[in-house]
Amino acid sequence: MTHRFPLTVYYEDTDMGGIVYYANYLKFIERARSTWVAELGVDQLAMKDDGTIFAVRRVEADYLAPAKMGDELEVVTSVEAATPARWIVKQDVLRSGDLLFTALVTIVAVSEAGNPVRLPPELRKMIN
Repeated sequence: MTHRFPLTVYYEDTDMGGIVYYANYLKFIERARSTWVAELGVDQLAMKDDGTIFAVRRVEADYLAPAKMGDELEVVTSVEAATPARWIVKQDVLRSGDLLFTALVTIVAVSEAGNPVRLPPELRKMIN
């Protein structure tokens, strides 16, 4: 299961050198994951109302090449591993097929009090 999310680099995404500020890659991949989860039919607001939220537990990131203002990028997201309590997604940011950034992101579900809970059953079915 792979999801593709296109985005354009805007001025606000760049630093004084005119390249994408490193922390903005995390925003790009978060936006792509949120869109993907919504397209899978998971309503995160309804989950929150039921007392469960997603939390990022770990990010391993490699910055390989810079993106610049005006670049058309694509975030490619795929499931690397899943258990009832967590899922690990691989997210690559590409420009014209060239890999600029890659990350492994571990996502868990927690109660509003911060206690670990199982991922929603409908999501577990889709990502396993």
